[in-house]
Amino acid sequence: MPDTLRGQFLIAGRNLRDPNFFKTVVLIVEHGEGGAMGVVVNRPSGVTVTQALQKHFELPETGDMVYVGGPVERNALFILHNSAELDGGETPVLDGLYVGSSPDTFENIVRQAAEGDSDLKFRVYFGCAGWGPEQLEGELARHDWLLTPASLESVFHPEPYDIWDRLVREWNEAHPPLPGVQGNHELN
Repeated sequence: MPDTLRGQFLIAGRNLRDPNFFKTVVLIVEHGEGGAMGVVVNRPSGVTVTQALQKHFELPETGDMVYVGGPVERNALFILHNSAELDGGETPVLDGLYVGSSPDTFENIVRQAAEGDSDLKFRVYFGCAGWGPEQLEGELARHDWLLTPASLESVFHPEPYDIWDRLVREWNEAHPPLPGVQGNHELN
């Protein structure tokens, strides 16, 4: 396992019974001695970004959805984006992917995208997923999650409901069966 899981995807496995994470893919955005934090990248909420931000900014309706990032801090909004110019010097989560670091960055990204910047990609999340020290490592040891490098393509995939199936299929093609799994080694 790498020293840090930052920039990795966690793919929910069959042993993971928590309904908050059923068939989810979580991007780890922070990981260290104090624990880990990530966002679920494949669970649109049904609320548009414009609706979620209407008390803060006046934006045209673009149809971009807010995603359910996880069960922690459900009232907080997080943003992932691909703009090095708008990130305020933040270290990328992975090459070309940043976490919005301030309300100004958040507003600038959403406004610029609403004004038609076709190169700017972003996703907004309600809440996040969080783990205390060594908690995630324990879940990985129990095979609750499959671990694979994240990609911009999957974070910003236009069909988020397809991401989990695709990543499980790719993982299964690249890995031998886990101990104790007979026959078809597909975990999910």
